[in-house]
Amino acid sequence: MKAVRKSEALSGVDAHAGIESDLQLYYQMKLVRAFEERVSRLHRQNKILGGVYSGAGQEAIMTGVCAPLEPGDVLLPLHRDLGVFLLRGVDAGRLMAQLMGKQSGFSRGKDSFLHAGDVGRGVFGSTSMLGSSLPVAVGAALKFQLKKERHVAVAFFGEGSSSRGDVHEAMNFAGVRKLPVLFVCENNRYAYSTPIEKQMAIENVADRAQAYGFRGHVCPGNDLLAVLQLSRSVISRIRAGDGPALIECKTYRYHGHSEHDPALYRSKEELVAWESRDPIETYELFLQKKGHDLPAVREQTEQQVQAVVQQAVDFAEQSPYPPPQEALSDLYATPIVRAPKG
Repeated sequence: MKAVRKSEALSGVDAHAGIESDLQLYYQMKLVRAFEERVSRLHRQNKILGGVYSGAGQEAIMTGVCAPLEPGDVLLPLHRDLGVFLLRGVDAGRLMAQLMGKQSGFSRGKDSFLHAGDVGRGVFGSTSMLGSSLPVAVGAALKFQLKKERHVAVAFFGEGSSSRGDVHEAMNFAGVRKLPVLFVCENNRYAYSTPIEKQMAIENVADRAQAYGFRGHVCPGNDLLAVLQLSRSVISRIRAGDGPALIECKTYRYHGHSEHDPALYRSKEELVAWESRDPIETYELFLQKKGHDLPAVREQTEQQVQAVVQQAVDFAEQSPYPPPQEALSDLYATPIVRAPKG
């Protein structure tokens, strides 16, 4: 098997374009999973500052949605979408440094990962009020439309935040203006501990799209190929001027709401049922059916992703914390001094 270089693995890919694309997608999901698992362990070692919200089990959604995107597109991930940063080419070491509160992180040690972003890579930070990033995505899409740019804004949200008013306002405005924005609902069935049937009277979040004047799609979120096929088609239409769309991906999170949540509100049987549909294991079956040497592919990919993760940890641990006096900087914008008239 040809080695998958990091630069290749983090580029936009097509699942049916051949061996390289197959293995790139596999590398991407494995990297996201390995990075998340390491972060969970570091959190238990008290090396992570702030909360940790694992997206384990949801890798196919991030990978499938990010693959068709182009430079210039923007993404607004959720607190559980740490993998989006890696998939958009954000340096893994800098991402780990952000999680550890180090000076080499995005916010130079002044904030947790939850609000982190890398605008240079088109990734905007989330907020604690989940769903409030959708109006921001709509604003970016409005800018694309006004400047006649063929870019797309992508906003991730959960089925829980779909009950918020600003989510409704964002989708309504996007529908009225026919903006180039994709709303991606990661429906993992629980808004913290609230099951979906206790907060929605309809079966699908995507059913609401029709009321806003655009298309809604439901997709098995643990099936990478299904997510990729749908997102490629939908993003292509949005980029061509077809207006907004909503993709709802049915999925499940393996961990609790956060690392301190034991998730006692769900049954062991339910967790096992969803773990049997693991997106990485499902994709491995696809690779095997296509004739790949799965044991060799798995071993080499695991070595590659673990090397990337370890390098990220080493970089972050060796990075310094910000000096105390830094706490008083960046509080106000630098004033603009204008020359007096006369």
